[in-house]
Parts: sequence; C-alpha cells; structure tokens
Amino acid sequence: MCVPFLLLLMPPFSEVYEKHQHLAYNLCLNYLQNRQDAEEAMQDIFVKIHAKLPSFEGKASMQTWVYRIAVNHCLDVLKSRKRRNRFLFFSGFWGNTEKMPPEPVDFNHPGVLMEDREDTEALFRKIHQLPDNQKTALLLRYVDELPQREVADIMQVSEKAVEALLHRAKQQLRK
Repeated sequence: MCVPFLLLLMPPFSEVYEKHQHLAYNLCLNYLQNRQDAEEAMQDIFVKIHAKLPSFEGKASMQTWVYRIAVNHCLDVLKSRKRRNRFLFFSGFWGNTEKMPPEPVDFNHPGVLMEDREDTEALFRKIHQLPDNQKTALLLRYVDELPQREVADIMQVSEKAVEALLHRAKQQLRK
C-alpha cells in the first residue's frame, strides 16, 4: 500500500496540540469571553483538527490552518448563542423583559490585570458588536498580534481587505 508523501511529513497530533493549544485557547477566550466556554470550544476544535489532520494539504502553515479552524468554530458558537438567545426571547422564556441578557457572562481573561478588567471588558463588549469579519480581523491583528499577511491567510482574503476591515472596525469602535 502506498502512503501519500505528505502524510509521511505530517506531525503527530500530540505535537500539533502541544504547539498550538495556547493560541487556540487564547483565541477562544477572546471570542467567547468565558473560561469554561473557551475550554469547551478548544476541545471541540482539537477534535476537528484530529479528524482533519490527514487531509491537511500544507498550502498554509499549520498555525494558519489551526487558527482558521478555531476562528470558524468560535464564530459558529457565537451564532449558536445568538440563535438560542433569540429563541428564548421570542418564546417568552424571559417573560416581559425588553432586553436580552448580555452575551459575555463573565470576563475572566488571564492576560488582563484586575485594575484594567473593567475597561477591557467594556472594550470587548464593543468589539463583539462588530460584524464577524471586522471582529476577526481586529482580534487576530491586535489581540493575537499576528502579521497582516497571516490574518489575510487565516481569513482567506487579501491583505487590502484586512486593512479595510481593520479601518472600518476602528471607526466603529471610535463611535
């Protein structure tokens, strides 16, 4: 039986996990704003990575590929939350309240000092009101501090598109 050459060069899953677990967790935490949700999402992400690892083509770096899977999963989680909240709101589960509960239940990010927590929490609330593509570009570029080229690769858009997304996101945040 002939094994494709790329599979021979494929790192074992344990190596992929060890090398990328922290970036995936931090990304999940930035999107989901809750340690428990971030941990659960990270587990789901690495289950997907384990299943898809044999199909990794190497067109992008392993880090870019992991980021792409993590971003897509986090966006799916947020969409699911919105659908659930909308259902509960319209089904009358919250009674006569006019507002739905805020998205981030707790803001407990390990990289934020206690005295900065309130300001950072307010900023992340505003970031999470941005459209998904602007939010993703902003988080990857400024929170994860990735180069614009890598952000473009992860989002599968051009560098100019990332630049435009970042510009619009900053404008929205200034408002």
